[in-house]
Amino acid sequence: MTTPRLHQGLPLARWFRSGPLWILIFFLGLSPLPRSTAQQVKPGQPYALIFGTVWGPDDRPVYGIRVKIRRSTDKPRKVRWELYSDHRGEFAQRVPAGEADYIISADLKGVKFTDGTPAHLAQDVTVHVYNEEREDIGLHLTR
Repeated sequence: MTTPRLHQGLPLARWFRSGPLWILIFFLGLSPLPRSTAQQVKPGQPYALIFGTVWGPDDRPVYGIRVKIRRSTDKPRKVRWELYSDHRGEFAQRVPAGEADYIISADLKGVKFTDGTPAHLAQDVTVHVYNEEREDIGLHLTR
């Protein structure tokens, strides 16, 4: 008569064969995440806030749209900040205090509406920041 085994674990040899894989996963988990190369506002420094909402063609907020912010003096491809709109279509980014112009656009690659038509941004939005202040904007999508 044989008794049933209560625990059917992996044999010890299998654990040792997958050991290098677990060691690799462990060290990858410890490695520091790549930091953004964009200029960041440090805590304690004065800042301005750009706050916006992404609106669809039906005037409802749109979730998950990639928003890009750059200075007007930068090259068009040099994006300083990238963020996504939340479930209310809102986004917020701290920028250094001081007089500057910022251009806000949306990356709409692969974004389509429910009827299958691609989304387009009506126009890029330019924001002028004078000092420590909050600027509210809206990005409007069209069909």
